[in-house]
Amino acid sequence: MPVSDEPLLHGRPSSERSDERGQEEEDALITGQHKQQPRRFGLPFWREMGLFVWALIATALVIVLAVLYQHKQTSHPQPTGGGWKHGKPTGKRNLIFMVSDGMGPTSLSLTRSFHQLEKGLLGDDILVLDGHLIGSSRTRSTSSLITDSAAGATAFSCGKKSYNGAISVLPDHEPCGTVLEAAKEAGYLTGLVVTTRITDATPACFAAHVNKREEEDKIAEQEVGEHPLGRVLDLMLGGGKCHFLPNTTDGSCRGDDRDIVSLAKKNGFSYVSDRKGFDGLNFGTGVKLPLLGLFANTDIPYEVDRRQENEVYPSLDELARTALNALQEATLDSEKGFFLMIEGSRIDHAGHGNDPVAQVHEVLAYDKAFNSVLEFLDRDDVDGALVATSDHETGGLATARQLHTTYPEYHWFPAVLANSTHSSENLAYQLRDHISDSDTPSSHSNKNPIALPPRASSEIPSTAANDDDSLPTFVRSLVSSGLGIQDATDDEISRLVHSSDDPWPASYIFADMISRRAQVGWTTHGHSAVDVNIYASSSEDAAPLVGNHENTDVGAFLVEYLGLGDHVEKVTRVLREWKEEGWMGAAVNDEETRNRGDHYEGDFRKRKRDGGCGCGGLEGHVH
Repeated sequence: MPVSDEPLLHGRPSSERSDERGQEEEDALITGQHKQQPRRFGLPFWREMGLFVWALIATALVIVLAVLYQHKQTSHPQPTGGGWKHGKPTGKRNLIFMVSDGMGPTSLSLTRSFHQLEKGLLGDDILVLDGHLIGSSRTRSTSSLITDSAAGATAFSCGKKSYNGAISVLPDHEPCGTVLEAAKEAGYLTGLVVTTRITDATPACFAAHVNKREEEDKIAEQEVGEHPLGRVLDLMLGGGKCHFLPNTTDGSCRGDDRDIVSLAKKNGFSYVSDRKGFDGLNFGTGVKLPLLGLFANTDIPYEVDRRQENEVYPSLDELARTALNALQEATLDSEKGFFLMIEGSRIDHAGHGNDPVAQVHEVLAYDKAFNSVLEFLDRDDVDGALVATSDHETGGLATARQLHTTYPEYHWFPAVLANSTHSSENLAYQLRDHISDSDTPSSHSNKNPIALPPRASSEIPSTAANDDDSLPTFVRSLVSSGLGIQDATDDEISRLVHSSDDPWPASYIFADMISRRAQVGWTTHGHSAVDVNIYASSSEDAAPLVGNHENTDVGAFLVEYLGLGDHVEKVTRVLREWKEEGWMGAAVNDEETRNRGDHYEGDFRKRKRDGGCGCGGLEGHVH
């Protein structure tokens, strides 16, 4: 049969279902009853619909979780293994925490290029620190987007944010237990090493509690054991002798006649106060703890100046190595190790002074001490870790400077810094001493120009020396020998001649002269809000700190590494139950602790200056 003549359904296979349907229709014709059809939306339908909706919700949930996880990894990256690559540390261990006060990322760029030029190294040569960079830290305080050292160090010591000026005190006016205090309570030995005053903000935050950082007299008392927890320190090395001497003694800066050195000795401290005494410590061999070593009246000189007075002042590296060896020897037979905080303190001061010469030498001194700690950890049989960071950046440093209105060339000149032999602060003191024409030149350790604000030119007294025709000649010679500048302008020399009675503005001028020629830029004599670097002995040693973090995360890590959570709670409870009135110094009101830094209040708003805290010491600290 031709295809076109075939029936329409010819060749279509029958189905079992069509046979059943035909039988049902036949039965309906015979009986007159139709078989009830199953409901279209019965239980199977709704079961399938439920499974579909559940799958849809589960898929959406997985997508949301994936997005949240990706966001967390972007903002808080964690290494594989939940933070600790090889498990949380256990057993006897040591922890060294280093603080590079005021050192920002550009400080490393500046110093690296200077070091390469000075040593004739290749352009890819790096600092020791560069090889141990693991992350960065955000630095804001509760009272400002720009922190000070006190709030910054409180974030490290307590793992909590606080207001600018707070020494391990929170905005609710309550003290917070520190990692050092908790370590001591748990059986660890503890130490502080600095190149500024041992009563300055960073060291103070680990072993003292005051409402205002200016209370350095009270900080000294607490550091030697006049403290709700008793003595919490086994070793202190640094400067700041003036806060430990009664005000009846030459060189004292206390507001009372208390002898804190005698109090320290009464509480068991051995005491050294000069280079001879330091050398007698034999780099920590056979040292009797607790130990108090104060080697300058206020701050130890900048490294660029100190190296020319090596017979007077020990270096940061020497102090660090002595502390490490002393604590290691003292814990040989202990089940616990030690906690040591080491600060490169005066990087910050160089930033405040906008002095690139002082800056590069301070960073190099810190880099050397960092390397010594690494070497100590390598040869020590006890497990240990090194973590390092900055509390903030100082100076708004830039390795570039536009000097004219025309578009700038892309240059900066480290060779200019290599020609300098002294810091701007030191040159300012030399100038002041020359003008005073004193038979006994004033020691820079008796007065810190960083502590005093500049005076207006109208406030600077006229002296006979200022009118001396020889003074411009002396100033030009000082600029030539100290800064290596041979092309100083008459205007620059004149500015120094007429502001030289006060070392603060003079140091500004010296620093600006060298900065302009090196084409190094600064945006402030204060701090900035830039994120700062985090370093470690290895990324495995400090795995939870890899990536970008709040500065309080650093403090939390210190506690976690030593397993001190319960001990922090215990010492905090003891501190808050202490009933002695005024033990934390003068009270502060909520106006002083509130966040005042996020709202525009007008251009050139002048900083409010009060009459000081009446607590002795150096007024006007802003570091």
